[in-house]
Amino acid sequence: MSEITAGLKLFKTTSKKPLVLVTGATGYIGGRLVKELLEIGYRVRVLARSADRLRDYPWISRVEVAEGDATKSAQISAALKGVDVAYYLLHALNIPKDFEEAERELATTFASASVANKVKRIVYLGGIITPNQTLSPHLASRAETGEILRGSGVPTIELRAGVVIGSGSASFEMLRYLTERLPIMTTPKWVLNKIQPIAVRDVLRYLVGAAAIDPKISGAFDVAGPDLFTYAEMMQQYAEVAGLHRRIIIPIPVLTPRLSSGWVGLVTPVPFQLARRLVDSLKNDVIADTREIRQLIPDPENGLTTFKNAVKLALAKVNLAAVETRWSDATVPSAPSDPLPTDPAWAGGTVYTDVRKVYSADSVETVFARVESIGGDNGYSTATWAWQLRGLLDRVVGGVGLRRGRRDPNHLAVGDALDFWRVEALERPTLLRLRAEMKMPGRAWLEFVVTPDVSGTGSMLIQRAIYVPKGLWGHLYWWSVWPMHGLVFPSMAKTAAKGRRN
Repeated sequence: MSEITAGLKLFKTTSKKPLVLVTGATGYIGGRLVKELLEIGYRVRVLARSADRLRDYPWISRVEVAEGDATKSAQISAALKGVDVAYYLLHALNIPKDFEEAERELATTFASASVANKVKRIVYLGGIITPNQTLSPHLASRAETGEILRGSGVPTIELRAGVVIGSGSASFEMLRYLTERLPIMTTPKWVLNKIQPIAVRDVLRYLVGAAAIDPKISGAFDVAGPDLFTYAEMMQQYAEVAGLHRRIIIPIPVLTPRLSSGWVGLVTPVPFQLARRLVDSLKNDVIADTREIRQLIPDPENGLTTFKNAVKLALAKVNLAAVETRWSDATVPSAPSDPLPTDPAWAGGTVYTDVRKVYSADSVETVFARVESIGGDNGYSTATWAWQLRGLLDRVVGGVGLRRGRRDPNHLAVGDALDFWRVEALERPTLLRLRAEMKMPGRAWLEFVVTPDVSGTGSMLIQRAIYVPKGLWGHLYWWSVWPMHGLVFPSMAKTAAKGRRN
């Protein structure tokens, strides 16, 4: 049993182990929850739109995989067949428009399928709802999702959490970058609102424990850590743990949620759209009442994790490049997900390519290791500044930009976010394909293929950029950036192939 779930009273060891379905298994919480459920001894099935995205998770050989789309009732129903406990960790927060309607449809579809399959328990992670205050669209949608699930008649435990502190969480990354990058800052007035954060390890403990609560019990329960302070105080405590000087914070009332979201979006890795919805959720005090949940899931013997300890644990994982999951693991819904344009369906369409071939005296393995380490803090080549400029332009128009960085400085996995790319294919030591998630009028990929040289003494790197334009603007976009290609692509290929800056 892991340290996180130690002491929880669950099912009897002599009984058949319950089957659990985890939705959102490629997300920040879901990817970690699977590990904890397996440690306890549950049988676990995971739902994913693409099973290939799960192949590099350390627990993949120990779970069943149901490949399906959460918006399709038949596919959700198939995933729920024979399931005892279903974890609802689906979220439409990144959808650009009408995310409330998308969340409503997801919850309704899931609730109906759970009833049809006689699921014994639903566990849902939502957000803290402060009584007698106007809710942000994000929190109102979270609350409505809980109502839909509970209204299905399937016993549902809705855990309502505030700011989650853990390596890789969007809330933690927002806090970290704001505090580390801005020793002096003018801030919106919401930094004076009360916050009750919770460590991700405690969120996981509550989620695991909720599966074993008496099935007669159904309802919404607040979960939170032991500390209560303002967001400004939280930044100061982060600075103390991180060894930074005390921050000078000057709240001013004229910064609207929209303006402050833009400020957060430019300073932190969190894109504007997600920042806007997170910031909107902070405009009210976020104070939990944890008395009810503690009667059902008692605190561990050493108590819940303090904010400072949560930050220490998170920073330790960041510094060791040991972040298990990140907020950016979830795909950007507006980003293209079409296959690489090589099949007949693309026949007759325009496909622009830029191909560079570079010979290397190094082995295939050595060259591929350099290819796999591109981006993030490692940069791309001598023209990294050009990629940074493109990333800045992307953030200005509401895209993800470059600040998502890398989960690990040297190794990638299918589904990883890499700056404004997503790892679409990875076959060591011969193939890496990245799909673009920056905003553009078309679809783009960047592919690296490494093969042995015909002489057998070295290797050949083939770097290929592929772009499929959308409409007239798509064609104009390609030709407008074409001069930059002559600068960025040759240097990137040479750096990867020969291991030196040219």
